[in-house]
Amino acid sequence: MVALLVGAAVVGCGSPAGSGSGAAGSSTPRSSAGAASASAAPDGGAGAQDGGAGAGPEGSAGAELADPEHAAPGTRAAPIYYYGHTPAGDRLYREFHQVRVGAGEELGSAAARELLAREDGVDPAYRSAWPRGWTLRAPVRRAAGVITVDLAGPAGGGQPPGSQASAELAVRQLVYTVQGALGSVDPVRILVGGQPIRQLWGQVDVAAPQGRDDPYKIRSPIQIDNPGYGARVSRAFRVTGEAAVFEATLNWQVLRGSTVVKHGFATTAEGQKFSPYSFELTLGPGTYTLRVSQEDLSAGEGRPPITDSKSITVR
Repeated sequence: MVALLVGAAVVGCGSPAGSGSGAAGSSTPRSSAGAASASAAPDGGAGAQDGGAGAGPEGSAGAELADPEHAAPGTRAAPIYYYGHTPAGDRLYREFHQVRVGAGEELGSAAARELLAREDGVDPAYRSAWPRGWTLRAPVRRAAGVITVDLAGPAGGGQPPGSQASAELAVRQLVYTVQGALGSVDPVRILVGGQPIRQLWGQVDVAAPQGRDDPYKIRSPIQIDNPGYGARVSRAFRVTGEAAVFEATLNWQVLRGSTVVKHGFATTAEGQKFSPYSFELTLGPGTYTLRVSQEDLSAGEGRPPITDSKSITVR
């Protein structure tokens, strides 16, 4: 769940709860972030085996979150990119979904099908700009430094996105999802019905293969990968994600209802660059909101920090 934190940021990645994670009104000592076990990703961590969404319940659209390190037999974890509203405008967020890869296919095909099949993520704050009815016509291909995605439009043409901005978001979702699943930064050529087109929906120029654009302008700088939205976790668990934050520092909070029960801060592997973070928490049984945020460098005078939040249940 994307959330806005007004005033001083008190959310971020922090040191392990068992080693000084503060209760409400206190802060944890600064610690080095343990890097989430991850493969290198095209934008510094968007790869399919990166981070990891905690196992969670099926969402309203039938999607199921997956942990890349412990995928169910016969499945793989694919990063699916959605958009969420932030104080800096709409930005891309990702979830790792459990998908089945067809014989002879790469993960990019399953990831593209999963993206097109759903109007939103398991996290209700994550939305898709893709209109209904679009499908993957043929398996995703890679050749000569280009990824090709062949789409089939809805019967009768369907409805286009509501604006050019939404259409551009849809293309970015597809590019980031397929590249992330393949662990590649190769540009993406979009075909419709097996044929090249000049514009998609008459709004986005796709005559040339599409790059992923500047991730610092497109992605949320704060991302929780694990646990995923709605996850059920044991009392002691690890939080992992990815962030691009000033001086590699971000904040975190745990809330029960509107009450902050723990908070602290931690560091990412590198500053001002998308890189992994992790921290440990120990909580009693119950339902909580986990929130991670940029630091508020303006002390409340500028825009609110960008955050990511997840509702979790501790067994």
